[in-house]
Amino acid sequence: MWATTVFSQLGGFIQIVATSWTMAALSASAAMVALVQTAANLPVMLFAVAAGALADMFDRRHVMLAAQLLMLVLSLGLASCAFLDLLTPALLLGFTFLIGCGTALHAPAWQASVGELVPRDQIPSAVATNVFGNNIARSIGPVVGGGIVAAAGASVAFMINACSYIGVIGVLARWKGFDAVSAPRPNFLCILRGGFGYAFAQARVRNLVLRTLAFGFGASAIWAFMPLVAIRLGGGAPLLGLLFACFGIGAMVGAIASIPVRKRYGAGALVAVAVIVVAVSLVLLGSSRATSIAILAHLLAGAGWVTALSMFNVSIQLAIARSHVGRVLAIYQTTAFGGVALGSAAWGVMADYVGMPAALIAAGAFLAMSGLLGALFPLPAPTTEQAD
Repeated sequence: MWATTVFSQLGGFIQIVATSWTMAALSASAAMVALVQTAANLPVMLFAVAAGALADMFDRRHVMLAAQLLMLVLSLGLASCAFLDLLTPALLLGFTFLIGCGTALHAPAWQASVGELVPRDQIPSAVATNVFGNNIARSIGPVVGGGIVAAAGASVAFMINACSYIGVIGVLARWKGFDAVSAPRPNFLCILRGGFGYAFAQARVRNLVLRTLAFGFGASAIWAFMPLVAIRLGGGAPLLGLLFACFGIGAMVGAIASIPVRKRYGAGALVAVAVIVVAVSLVLLGSSRATSIAILAHLLAGAGWVTALSMFNVSIQLAIARSHVGRVLAIYQTTAFGGVALGSAAWGVMADYVGMPAALIAAGAFLAMSGLLGALFPLPAPTTEQAD
């Protein structure tokens, strides 16, 4: 399951490069380019909580299988439109949004399954392993994607991504590792309301949700403007792929280093440093036109990005009873991806008025301020509860 998921994520990052570069070719507006990230992340903001409730109500294997089939069909449609030269900015955003809906359905069920696959004391390492696998794909996929777009066009990249879902679908169709839900299922609205009530009854979980929202909002600028940074530096799709890859390499290093550092200094201190690192990266990108500085900034931003989000994820996993973890993780994902979706649109609009460099510096300043304020609110403490 882990191996096929990494391969599918590899295809996803190939598609991210192709989608970002295609939009940059279709529109000169910074806001339109940034809206690619909004379209990709908005479905998680809108539907992840409902998907988390489904993950707690139904066999998670079936939920993931449905999501993978949906993304396969939509990716084939996107590739077909690209081959036929039918893509417009609106159609590209539409496909990106709908594929994001599949991601929103899949992610809570997959993350909630971690606690069923490993003992409780291994959850932090298991989360880090998933993050590590994601960032293997994040490191390799963009470079491959940039080369494919430059050599064969975006349509080929879209088709490769469609094929990448087949492995996960095959494993899920055959694997019987998850137990089907045998107890009577409660009403969907009741279980949804129960998840919100459980999460927001705890002050530290509420604080974590707000910190995650602010982090996603500020850090989204690096995702939103990556194609425009590549163009500003005089590069094409290969440079865009390189910047994505540098972000992924930094994230992979951050995922590895976060485990021993967390044990020694604690999650709270690690999150504070990670937020400041991403803020500094944004300021470097906005104030320099050197390719070497852009590479360094993306390496640092990747490390800070994955460290902060993995610490938030681990804190949720350890603080929440297993019976509610799907819904509460979905609330966490809603705020993280919602922050990215809202931030991408906001920084894109700002860039159309004041320029991309100023928008990047403003995003860095916002992130630094939110990090300093967030440090005043501790992360949730682990619970001794094994199950509800």
